[in-house]
Amino acid sequence: MKRIAFIGAGQMAEALLAGLLSTASFDPSCLWATDTSAERRDLVKRRFGIRVGADNPEAVTWADAVLLAVKPQVLDAVLEEIAPALSDRLVISIAAGVPIGRIHGIVAGRAATGPRIVRVMPNAPALVREGMSVLAFGPDVTDEDERMARMLFEAVGRVAVLEERLLDAVTGLSGSGPAYVFTAIEALADGGVKAGLPRSVAELLAAQTVLGAARMLLETGEHPARLKDRVASPGGTTIAGLHELERGRVRASLIAAVEAAANRSKELGSS
Repeated sequence: MKRIAFIGAGQMAEALLAGLLSTASFDPSCLWATDTSAERRDLVKRRFGIRVGADNPEAVTWADAVLLAVKPQVLDAVLEEIAPALSDRLVISIAAGVPIGRIHGIVAGRAATGPRIVRVMPNAPALVREGMSVLAFGPDVTDEDERMARMLFEAVGRVAVLEERLLDAVTGLSGSGPAYVFTAIEALADGGVKAGLPRSVAELLAAQTVLGAARMLLETGEHPARLKDRVASPGGTTIAGLHELERGRVRASLIAAVEAAANRSKELGSS
């Protein structure tokens, strides 16, 4: 059983730990999480019964694989701290916007042999095991590494593999997308309240409508425009609502939101 060190024990690391420990492939003895926050370390230890600490090099030395779950702004400093211990390790990074080449560049020369690097863009619904994670593999990653990386993220949702050059676009869509959907759900609920529904009922109706529509799209495999057309009958209520969405440029706004987030991901990767 592979030993994995989580460098950073924030919410995404917590989601992955929950997913891994729900499978038969891992038990608490093969997991170690570090964090600068004593509160986070205590929470993770109480919830999962795994080893925790604040010494990153010690955890990396113990592990076969390292999952970097820290903010992009502090990743360089963390890598410089743990680089000598990363020789011959599988390194999986979920730091938004940070390319494989940058990680390799910081580690090269400090480790005896270079690590094998996988870059991943997961998203927040991993917390309820409905996440969408996109993986990009570095040049030295083995077939066994690929299987392990897939297994880690399939424990918390769906997985896709793409070329690394597409990960900024992935960040703009599925990485940041849950926030767009939460905003849409809130706005739909506000509309329901304005039309006379109690707040709690309006939020339930809005959330379940988004969930059901997404599942319908995934399970039928049909184009979203075709599904939309089926719901909008001539002269009916839905086409009247769709007309207002077009007047408000909702479609253009969503396209622009994805593009802006993708551009920000590029900025973070180059800073």
